Amino acid sequence: MILTVCMSPCMDVTIELDSLNVGKTNVVKSKSLSFGGKGLNVAIGVRRLGGDSYATGIMYNENGYMFENALDKEGVPFTFVWNKGRVRENYKFIDKRAMLTEVNDVGEEVTKEKLDEMLTMVRMQSARSDVTVLSGGLPRGASPDYYGQLAQAVDPKALKIVDAEGARLFSAMGVGVDLVKPNLDELENTLGRHIENKEDMLKGCYELLDRGAKRVLLSLGKQGAVLTDGTESYYCKSLNVAVNSTVGAGDGMVAAAALKLEQGAPLPEILRAGVAAGTATVMTVGQVSFTKEKYYEVMTNLHVSKL
Repeated sequence: MILTVCMSPCMDVTIELDSLNVGKTNVVKSKSLSFGGKGLNVAIGVRRLGGDSYATGIMYNENGYMFENALDKEGVPFTFVWNKGRVRENYKFIDKRAMLTEVNDVGEEVTKEKLDEMLTMVRMQSARSDVTVLSGGLPRGASPDYYGQLAQAVDPKALKIVDAEGARLFSAMGVGVDLVKPNLDELENTLGRHIENKEDMLKGCYELLDRGAKRVLLSLGKQGAVLTDGTESYYCKSLNVAVNSTVGAGDGMVAAAALKLEQGAPLPEILRAGVAAGTATVMTVGQVSFTKEKYYEVMTNLHVSKL
């Protein structure tokens, strides 16, 4: 089983307008809602590939039932630590020029008691899992070093995957992590320097290995991804496809990589699966995850090369 931990669920409200006029009345052309959060997206991706996933994390009393309904629809079981208030709502305004204006909510604060309860939940649920995925942000009330506490709470028998950046990532890696998945911007932000070329890129990955990661899966967006364990390094170029949305692409990559890691697959197979899922996600309209059919369609056209 693959356990996913989502500490910061969110509701994305996407609103299309002819134009966004500040200080004036605006008329909505279309409106869509999506219920997610990185850990929840990963759980859905695993399930769509036929894997066994289980979701946990912080959830909120007022509108959390909508997330439960979304997970039920995908066949993903879950148990949450419940907090007062509402899940944060992020608003995305898109006008006819394809200009995007975003307004992100900060969400409710979570008490130390709830954070302690979450650690107990992770200890209990990870004892039943082969892989535990920690991904995304933290709620108000949790400091970056809480990621290290979460990683420490994972059962020693379970493999650990972390998708985070900066102090949160360093905190988790201090405990020891089996795979981390930054994208290029996150790698630069985490290390505090610009990545100029392929040599810099690998050097940055090796620095994360030195800090406690066993494998680094570096997403390069439409260019594909790199996977290294410090001894062997591989590159997989993505396909040139129409991009409908990049939302959830990294989560799709983590979902497929988690399944392959659970199966004990070699590095090239983990990398190829991750790129296939990430690519399939950006091709999928109106959803935060990919379809199994699109995943296998992409997979057959991907090639992995050794660096």
